[in-house]
Amino acid sequence: MQQQNRRLAAIVSMDVVGYSRLVGADEAGTLAKLRDLRAELIDPAIEEHGGRIVKIMGDGLLLEFASVVNAVKCSIAIQTGQTARNKGVAKDRRLDLRIGVNLGDIAIDGDDIHGDGVNVAARLQAAGEPGGLSVSGVAYESLGTLIDAAFEDAGAQDFKNIARPVQVWHWRPNASPSAAKEPQLSLPDKPSIAVLPFDNMSADPEQEYFTDGITEDIITELARFGRLFVIARNTSFAFKGQTLDVQEVARQLGVHFVLEGSVRKAGNRVRITAQLIDGQSGNHVWAERYEDVLEDIFDLQERITRQIVASMVPEIEAEEMRRLERGQRRFTKADDLSWRAWKALHDASFMGRSELCLEATGYAEEAIKEDRNCALAWQVLSMSYNWRLFYGWTDDRAGAAKQGLAAAETAIALAPRECLSYFARGIIQSVSGERATGIADMRHAHELNPNDVMVMLFLAWTESSMGEMDRAKDLADRALRMSPKEAWIGNGYLAYAMAAFVERDLEVLQKWSELAIQSGPTAPIRRVLMICYASEVDDDKLLRIHLDKLNSFAPDFVPSLFRGDFKAFQKPEHNALLLDSMLKAGFAAST
Repeated sequence: MQQQNRRLAAIVSMDVVGYSRLVGADEAGTLAKLRDLRAELIDPAIEEHGGRIVKIMGDGLLLEFASVVNAVKCSIAIQTGQTARNKGVAKDRRLDLRIGVNLGDIAIDGDDIHGDGVNVAARLQAAGEPGGLSVSGVAYESLGTLIDAAFEDAGAQDFKNIARPVQVWHWRPNASPSAAKEPQLSLPDKPSIAVLPFDNMSADPEQEYFTDGITEDIITELARFGRLFVIARNTSFAFKGQTLDVQEVARQLGVHFVLEGSVRKAGNRVRITAQLIDGQSGNHVWAERYEDVLEDIFDLQERITRQIVASMVPEIEAEEMRRLERGQRRFTKADDLSWRAWKALHDASFMGRSELCLEATGYAEEAIKEDRNCALAWQVLSMSYNWRLFYGWTDDRAGAAKQGLAAAETAIALAPRECLSYFARGIIQSVSGERATGIADMRHAHELNPNDVMVMLFLAWTESSMGEMDRAKDLADRALRMSPKEAWIGNGYLAYAMAAFVERDLEVLQKWSELAIQSGPTAPIRRVLMICYASEVDDDKLLRIHLDKLNSFAPDFVPSLFRGDFKAFQKPEHNALLLDSMLKAGFAAST
């Protein structure tokens, strides 16, 4: 057998950040800029440092160098040159580059190269920072003292389809060599955020107190989320009035995210903007603008604060889930496993897949073995048993309820001020039939953190199941106002649908059931309500569509309603209405 041709090489992978967006905005201009960038900077730098272009992939380049020192020097020259070229160019029109550098063994295939050495370089580039370099540990160690540049240790990271964690070092433009010697705060073992003082954009300095009040209130309300690490007010306000790079602020404070914003007042109208930025990459994770009329300053301050917090926290958690999909780890093993469990449970619910629920349980149990004091692991473990009960994914309902309740009790002992602990106990009690004690826990969870929209929406659904329709609709109204893009918003629609069912308003029932199903197609009670609607209006085709869908992911759900294992409504008269509609739909009481 012919031996494969291989060699050790320095590999550079680079691409343009947001290339598709730039082309979509100005195709001809972007392509012209990219041609100029290649001709005037990139290609001359490659030639000067002895590299070769292996292949061009749209906006990306794969390069090979015989020397890792030359590969890094070339990359720094390109990024430094492009930083200078970008001066004075609007941020949304800049060509920012991401570059990853690795030293590894490669397989030679004509002019092309393959292997893990190339794959790692590509992963480093994809996870890199605009304008900077991400260098693998083995490449960094090879540099020694041969290059005068400051690199920051980003720790070991897991990359998709790469067997072992990769040690990553970052270089940024304009960083001095001494910067690498500065002590750095380690990142917390949970998503962390610093809220910078919002800028007063009004001509009136009297508005400074209002602007500072918004910032202080956001910090206070974020601190209610035990699953977040929030920098204290005094530390955040030390940056007031300073013009600093957000990534530098994140580095100094040791946080994953930074929130910045501004307040502008004109007459009696106030406009507030907020931007959530990834402290490592500098990328915008979330941004929103709020406009309102200033009548009662404290009422407006509270309303805007809660809208910002309620909308932003789910975006932080969604970003952490996206990082997990990319194979990136940022926390200790126990916390990382807990976040993997949280993501699997989230996906299980929205996809209706029982195997993902089991995966969540496995991750949570593994996290607990690593650290029995990890409250998030116990919270997710409890909720995974709740999902099994709710979807009918277990034959041992009593056992699942017992294990879920025990996990929630442990979470409460570990984190008695964390709303998610009481939420976990409340939801499993509600689903297993202990509605009175369950709703008391869920109401307490909401009191502990009225900004947690997920808790608010599940409480709205639980209130409707208890027959408290006015409370349910009020909670759903507030949740939709605070965070209309919340992933769990379907529970608010469900609360409206359940109220309409009891109130026998079939037109409204259809409307909210449809919206609830659109936002959560595999939630069984939502399909049941639509089946009830179809049976009441004698729409056999619609009934069959939703019944088939329901049976595809929760075939035991309807039988569980007739057995009394799960009661959609706590009040006997409301539950009787539901079962009567199911009988009209053709189900037998012995189903």
